[in-house]
Amino acid sequence: MTVERGFDNVKVEDIAAEAGVSHRTFNNYFSSKGEAIAARHFDRAVQIADELRSRPDGEPLWEAITNAVFARFALGMREAERPVDERWIAGVKLMNQHPEHRGEFLKAHTAAVEALAAAVAERTGTDAGRDLYPHLVAGAVGAAVLAAIHLWLHGDAPAPFEELLRDALGQVAAGLPLP
Repeated sequence: MTVERGFDNVKVEDIAAEAGVSHRTFNNYFSSKGEAIAARHFDRAVQIADELRSRPDGEPLWEAITNAVFARFALGMREAERPVDERWIAGVKLMNQHPEHRGEFLKAHTAAVEALAAAVAERTGTDAGRDLYPHLVAGAVGAAVLAAIHLWLHGDAPAPFEELLRDALGQVAAGLPLP
């Protein structure tokens, strides 16, 4: 809705009505429009952490991370078979244009990196409350995803998102050894 009408032209009441909930119910879940919009990014990131937890134990860490990320972005299918989520693309672009969106997106991203750090700690036998490694890995994954999204949306010669994301994760994996 904010994509079609613009952020400033959509009220919380409009979003609540579109979702079929009351204004009060909306406020039980979200403190602002920006937070509601950023929730999709956070939800996807939490799903990546959950997907990482479900990967086979013997799978190498960076292979498991790449597979978890690709599963949550519906990647791995041939590009021609994968539906392009134009609303997601427009939403990401919008997130970068409005200050409230950027702030909420960064808050969601920070929480998402923490969720991934917990999953990395579980997988690597480290402690997210004590060890640096799970936070480095999760931060690097988050940075790789954001870099791929940015270049895909704004690059001069955009490559397919899957290619950019695989390259970004591969470069990070090559430079961050196991603990």
